[in-house]
Amino acid sequence: MEDAGIGWIAAIIVGGLAGWIASAVMKADTGIFLNIILGIVGAAVASFLFGLLGVSFGGVLGYLVAGVVGACILVGGARALRR
Repeated sequence: MEDAGIGWIAAIIVGGLAGWIASAVMKADTGIFLNIILGIVGAAVASFLFGLLGVSFGGVLGYLVAGVVGACILVGGARALRR
């Protein structure tokens, strides 16, 4: 989060938006609190995975993209574990 250059309030807002977008893309029925958690944790997961590939994101837009991608990965992983 600090590497992306955004504050905590912005991280919560952008994380919520990223979680909501990922929820819509993955057709997951999650609430607003879980959307925020998915977006923030998803951004951390995606930043780590993209870091392994040598790709880095910066700023709010990069955090949003990483959050959406990471949240989609988390939703897909949760679905795979439930089966």
